[in-house]
Amino acid sequence: MVRFAAADYVVVLVFLIIVLVVGFSAKRAARSLDYIVAGRAVTLPALVATLVATWYGGILGIGEYTYQYGISNWVVLGLPYYIFAILFAYLLAPHIREAATYSLADRLAQSYGRWAAIVGGVLTFILVTPAPYLLMMGLLLSRIFGLNLIACMAIGGAVSTIYLYRGGLGADIRVNIVQFLAMYIGIAVIIPFCIAKYGGLGFLRANLPQGHWTWDGGNGTLYVISWFFIALWTLVDPGFHQRAAAAKDPMVAKKAILWSVLLWFVFDLITTTAGLYSRAILRDEIVSDATNAFPILAERVLTPGFLGLFYVGMAATVMSTLVSYAFLGGVAFGRDIVWRLRAQETEDRLNRYTRVGILVATVAGFIIAYYVRSVVELWFSLGSCIIPGLLLPVVLSFFPRLRPMPKTALAMLFLGSVTSTIWFIWGTLEMAGAYPLGLLPMYPGLLVTLLLYAADRMSAGGRRKAAERLA
Repeated sequence: MVRFAAADYVVVLVFLIIVLVVGFSAKRAARSLDYIVAGRAVTLPALVATLVATWYGGILGIGEYTYQYGISNWVVLGLPYYIFAILFAYLLAPHIREAATYSLADRLAQSYGRWAAIVGGVLTFILVTPAPYLLMMGLLLSRIFGLNLIACMAIGGAVSTIYLYRGGLGADIRVNIVQFLAMYIGIAVIIPFCIAKYGGLGFLRANLPQGHWTWDGGNGTLYVISWFFIALWTLVDPGFHQRAAAAKDPMVAKKAILWSVLLWFVFDLITTTAGLYSRAILRDEIVSDATNAFPILAERVLTPGFLGLFYVGMAATVMSTLVSYAFLGGVAFGRDIVWRLRAQETEDRLNRYTRVGILVATVAGFIIAYYVRSVVELWFSLGSCIIPGLLLPVVLSFFPRLRPMPKTALAMLFLGSVTSTIWFIWGTLEMAGAYPLGLLPMYPGLLVTLLLYAADRMSAGGRRKAAERLA
């Protein structure tokens, strides 16, 4: 348990109260349009704040990775996401807003039919599990209040999501604005303390392992490339799709993402620097528990009041994504799966299904976090197993001339993810992490989808030639 002074507890409790007050101040959303996409009226500043806050929830994972591997954190968990976010801004965001959909699965339904949307909804539900963020929230609350991790995950999940049941995305975005401010102010405060107490670049160079200055952190090129493939997550991220759909107009959707990339770069500079200091100051004393690199560093260098502020920054970063993913899981469960399976229903019960989905997503995330207690491992395994199925069908849906046939798209969605999941389980259970043929799980799934797509294109070419001969 962290040794908080009274001032630290005051800072944390004031933040939690502000979050709840702001969350419950949002108007009750009666229509599904208001509940799921905030009436499609979100302005540029609000959209930037919610994108930045919700896309950067893995603060303890960033600390864990930087503590272990140094500046390659930026190469692995920063650079690829900027690239694909910029591509998303130019290629997809305006089209998503113009299409006026609610979710990523809506896009699949428009392009490939109902069953593709249902399978896409299941994959989305798994992809957006709040498990990593429940784990991080539990770790933070456990250090603050001294309760066991399970109780803290439950409390963190409840406090973070309770206002969603009333206000939906509108309430989420209101709270994200508060969390956006808190994460920058709270995390940045540690850098001047580290410099003043230990020194600047010279101290880091003298006290960090040599591998911490290499671009790959000693993990090899294939490992880094696999994270670039995982960063393709951005193109199929349900949060990006939902928020682009909620923008006031297509240009707001595009500009918000471009501004967000700039702000993510600034925040990455802050967190990577803090992570380097954590290894230089703490050295090897927490190698087995690197998820706590940032909290332990803060307790070592910050004074009362500022320690609480840093914890608020971490909590805000985690909470914003926890809320977003719980809500997206609720939409995937309620609209994309249950509502579509009950095909004859109107949208009258959609909000009710979504609220039930939020609870289901939170409980499922809690169970996953209980058994897999590494943030980086959760990111890697979920991305590796789910993205191969979603990637090509979703991206190609925006280009009518390149779309596969509906049956092919359905096969790509299903077999791409199943192949990668089997590969992951085989490597984890049977080969102790040494994946078959030395291939990480992402690659076999992507290969299957590419082969299915190639066969579809060849078949389409044959159909065109036959039609030309008949003509």
